[in-house]
Amino acid sequence: MSTTLYNAEILRLAASIPHHQRLPHAMATAERRSPICGSRVTVDVDIDAQGRVEAVGLLVRACALGQASASLLAADILGRTPAELAAARDALTRWLPGEGDAPEWPGLHVFEPARPHSARHPSIRLAFEAAAEAAEAATRRAAA
Repeated sequence: MSTTLYNAEILRLAASIPHHQRLPHAMATAERRSPICGSRVTVDVDIDAQGRVEAVGLLVRACALGQASASLLAADILGRTPAELAAARDALTRWLPGEGDAPEWPGLHVFEPARPHSARHPSIRLAFEAAAEAAEAATRRAAA
């Protein structure tokens, strides 16, 4: 294990994922899986009448990087709109390979050492991809 890639902050985040329990009757659920390493993240969301995430539940079966990313997502997802989640997902996708600015999401700087390791990027993106997908699905369901 590389000390620069798997630093103490990554390991701390991986061991302390908020909302690490599925929602029993979620408005929407999305699961994303990394074909490279097999990491998997499932995100359940409920949205309120204003279209903001009011509850979230996660099932995380991922490497330390995927767990740390899920931890950061879960710590700051409540109150976010589907558009904000999609913007964070897209910014993260561009930033990891050096194609854009850092995402405006607390704590993502911790992945700076992982940026040169493109094989690790899918695991880092999983939680954000699943959350954006679930929030959008919940919005469609609420509008129906």
